Amino acid sequence: MIPYSQQFRNRMVQKLVGAHAISATALSAEVGISQGTLSRWLKQAATLPPKMSSADDDTKAHDWSPEEKVAFVLESAAVPSAELGAFLRRKGVLEAQLDEWRKQVTDGAVASMRPPTRGDREAAAADTKKIRQLERELLRKDKALAETAALLVLKKKAQAIWGDEDDDTDPKSDK
Repeated sequence: MIPYSQQFRNRMVQKLVGAHAISATALSAEVGISQGTLSRWLKQAATLPPKMSSADDDTKAHDWSPEEKVAFVLESAAVPSAELGAFLRRKGVLEAQLDEWRKQVTDGAVASMRPPTRGDREAAAADTKKIRQLERELLRKDKALAETAALLVLKKKAQAIWGDEDDDTDPKSDK
């Protein structure tokens, strides 16, 4: 195994996650280091404490409040399209996130931008529990219905084979 300096490893990890990130497979072909080694370095780098960001905002985009997201959408609207990529990189926002936020703003769904609260999660869990209970009850009733239908079919077949006993006998001969 060839020992690589920490500085070299950091440069490779930066190529994997930087502004112009490439896949570990592509970087492996480019520099001649196995893809597994590059992926391991990336995983190890992810467990290290984060360095101070040079971005304008220290918070991550997914932690922003709905009001901050709306303000960002409005701010990004003033940026020329040629400079939008650099603006997004500085702010630490993906273009897909911006597109989603724009759609939410235009749909008037600012409330949906707020992360779910504990009450929302508890309500969702209660709904899930109720749905499971109803599905079990529906399954039980479906089985009972199928059993009843099978018994009716069997009764009709038995009557067709043996006929009705009361019809075959003469009431006078029963004495």
